Amino acid sequence: MITLAFPWALLALPLPLLVFWLLPPHRERVPALRFPFFRRIAETASAKTGPGAVILRRTAIQMVCAGIVWILLVIAIARPERIGEAVEVEQSARDVVLAIDISGSMDAKDFNTPEGQSKQRLDAVRGVVGEFVAEREGDRMALIVFGSRAYVQAPLTEDLTTITTLLDQTEVGMAGPHTALGDAIGLSIRTFEASDIDQRLLILLSDGTDTASRMSPVNAAEIAAGKEIEIFTIGVGDPDAAGEDRVDLETLKTVAARTGGSFFFAEDERGLREVYGRIDELAPRLTNTLSYRPKTSIAYLPLLIAALTGLIALLVLSKGLRSGRATT
Repeated sequence: MITLAFPWALLALPLPLLVFWLLPPHRERVPALRFPFFRRIAETASAKTGPGAVILRRTAIQMVCAGIVWILLVIAIARPERIGEAVEVEQSARDVVLAIDISGSMDAKDFNTPEGQSKQRLDAVRGVVGEFVAEREGDRMALIVFGSRAYVQAPLTEDLTTITTLLDQTEVGMAGPHTALGDAIGLSIRTFEASDIDQRLLILLSDGTDTASRMSPVNAAEIAAGKEIEIFTIGVGDPDAAGEDRVDLETLKTVAARTGGSFFFAEDERGLREVYGRIDELAPRLTNTLSYRPKTSIAYLPLLIAALTGLIALLVLSKGLRSGRATT
């Protein structure tokens, strides 16, 4: 299918006819000699006389070629385009931030695998979260890790391989030994400021009690709710432990409830995998489908034909002039 990008340019097609009809032929004054006995000289020389001003007449080839060239030039200005088949592109309709606790308590090896072996908490989290990220192809995700401070490991990106790689490179204690749960939520809110998508999801995993935040987790959750950020919280670890090693389930529940999200608790690797599977069901991948037809300009074709037409006309007229001179 071929369309014109600037169809209004076709209004210029009748312009040469308007010039031909409305404007008089060009006349130019030139110096001349006046002979009172000019008529006698012409009769003596048997020469045929004519009017003093002559309007040169164009040949049929000139008129036809000029008309064709003008039409082709106007078509080229209108910029014909070839429209291709429709192409559909899926674009993520939700941004996801993963906030992972890497405080000192995540070094505990109390996570049981399905085979009954003990595993480090962070090691189990890395494996399960890596699978979760791999299944959200096309989504934009960000990674935040927190301990005594919260840090952005990766801003919102569609490069999920980078998210997985950076997660695999995290180690317990890299962000400090304590737990800054509220700061992690606050940093997630700032990360979402770079998002122009309305639906935003924060998945927050922690195994301790907030002891290092400058803002309480509940207050941070209130701010997140005001910005329409939904928070899913995941508690891991021992709720009966003492001090910072005790996972604060009540705070995690409150944070999730304040934003309309959900709270989950995982005791082992299988439970953690079920939690992320449940989150995937509650927050499935959302996409917007954009459709467009690629356009390819073919304005060069009428220009090429116009140039060839003009060249052929020039060759034919030059040949005719040489033939006329040779006959004379």
